[in-house]
Amino acid sequence: MLNVLIIEDEPAIAETLIYAFKEMGIQATHRLLGGDALTELNKAPYDFVLLDVGLPDISGFDVCKKIREFSQIPILFLTARNHEIDRIVGLEIGADDYVIKPFSPREVVTRVKAILRRIENHRAPASRTKNITHFVIDELANRIQYQDQFLELTRYEFLLLKTLIRQPQRVFSRDQLMDTVWANAENTLERTVDAHIKTLRAKLRLIDADSVAIVTHRGMGYSLLA
Repeated sequence: MLNVLIIEDEPAIAETLIYAFKEMGIQATHRLLGGDALTELNKAPYDFVLLDVGLPDISGFDVCKKIREFSQIPILFLTARNHEIDRIVGLEIGADDYVIKPFSPREVVTRVKAILRRIENHRAPASRTKNITHFVIDELANRIQYQDQFLELTRYEFLLLKTLIRQPQRVFSRDQLMDTVWANAENTLERTVDAHIKTLRAKLRLIDADSVAIVTHRGMGYSLLA
C-alpha cells in the first residue's frame, strides 16, 4: 500500500485529502509542522510527500531543500500562491509538481498517481547503461556519473539529463523536453527547461570547469555534445 505524508497546517484541508486517499486505497499521514515532518521522514518509509508552502514553523521551500539532502521522494507542493516565480522556485529546488489552492482532493490524488506512474515508466531493467563518453546512467539508483563522479541531481534534472544523454547530438526543442520530462505536470512553464539546463551546467562545471557538454541552439533548443 502506498504511504503518503501530508505536511499541511490547515487540518480541514488535510482531512479532506486523507479521506480522498483512503477512497483510493492509499494510506496518508498528517503533520502540521515542517520540523515534525522531517523527523517523521527520517524514521518511517513514505512513497510521496504533499507539502504546503506556508507552514507556521519553517517555509515549505526550506522543508523541500532539507528533504532533498537525504531523499529523492516525490514532492507535490500545495500552495495558495499563484505567482510564476514561486512555481519556478518550487520546481528548481526539487519539487515534482504543485497545485494551487483551492483544489479538488481528487485532482491531488490523480496528480500523485500520475507522478508515481511517470517515475516508474522512466525506470529501465538494466542497472548500468553507458551512453556516451564521460556519462554513465545508473537506472536502478536514478543516478548519473560524469567523469567517474556521481552528480547530485534533483528528480527533474536526472530525467532531463538522461533524455539528452540517450540521444547525443539530437537537438531537443523546449516543447519536446517538456513533453518528455514534465509529462502530466500541468501548468509547468517553458522557462522551467531553461532553469534546469542552467543548474545542470553548473553541476557539470563543478566536476569539469571547462564542461560544454550541453549545447544551446538558438531558436531551436538543446543537445548533448557527443
